[in-house]
Amino acid sequence: MAAYKSNRYFFRGRPRTLLAVAGAALFLVFYLISASSSSSKASRRPPPSAGGKNSITRYQMNSLGATSSSFKNQERVLVLTPIARFYDEYWNNLVALNYPHELIELGFILPRGREGNSALQRLEEAVKKIQTGPKKNRFAKVTILRQDFDSPFSQSEKDRHALSGQKERRAAMAIARNSLFTTTINAGTSWILWLDADIVESPPSLIQDLAAHNKPIIVANCYQRYTDHGENKIRAYDFNSWQDSDTALELARSMGDDDVIFEGYAEMATYRTLMAYQYVPGNDKDEEIELDGVGATALLVKAEVHRDGAMFPSFSFYHLIESEGFAKMAKRLSYHAYGLPNYLVYHYNE
Repeated sequence: MAAYKSNRYFFRGRPRTLLAVAGAALFLVFYLISASSSSSKASRRPPPSAGGKNSITRYQMNSLGATSSSFKNQERVLVLTPIARFYDEYWNNLVALNYPHELIELGFILPRGREGNSALQRLEEAVKKIQTGPKKNRFAKVTILRQDFDSPFSQSEKDRHALSGQKERRAAMAIARNSLFTTTINAGTSWILWLDADIVESPPSLIQDLAAHNKPIIVANCYQRYTDHGENKIRAYDFNSWQDSDTALELARSMGDDDVIFEGYAEMATYRTLMAYQYVPGNDKDEEIELDGVGATALLVKAEVHRDGAMFPSFSFYHLIESEGFAKMAKRLSYHAYGLPNYLVYHYNE
């Protein structure tokens, strides 16, 4: 009985085994046929579109103009601003620029952190409003970048201008500026206007006013409004636009390789001629002076200057850094900087 049962169960199980084997074989054949079919279809599927004559864009860079007739010649302008705090007055002046907005691209860079987040939120709201509003007010393009590091300095005016933090602060600003212009400049850009976010008063004709001088680098004079015993007054603010002095050159020769000269501090007297103090009320606003250092509060640069390699050094470059170092680097590339002592823009007063 035991053998019989064994034989019976063997014969009862065998058809199931055969069916399982056959099923597996059929599944394997179906899989191979399906895979082959899929592979065949895949090989017949056209590859993703790449190349071709429509992917080639040609630019005649030699004919790209940056002239005194920027408005008439429809030259494209890139307005660049590092932002740590958002000021309504700055934005309103930007929107009020009477240079054709379809020829203006905007670029912003903001630090990581709480203040940067707050500024970003307000900036995005302002951008959305203008770019979805009347077509004549819209800018050609808006780019917003975030730094991958926190701002290394407080945004209070006192802390920003403390001598002890100048090298770190200006180095961080240089890195931000370089990231901004290398990311946003394109083949059609004729001019770059560096406009600080805390410039709260500037003329609507700022772009064409500066471009009319047809200089590779030109900077407005930055002042600040304040009240003294109930009387409204103005005072010099930006001391980074200057003509060099023998004292400053001698000071530089005595410094270590990584040391930097910072202007406007009694501890580091340079006796340079500062454009901030060359303003004469009522004088010709188009009067020009040549400069060795520039500030970047309202700085217009021909795009070719940046394309040829002039950047904002975040390190000691001939004992200069950031915008002053930029002027030095540009001069080494044979581009000269100029300033307008009687053409004023105004900085926010805390």
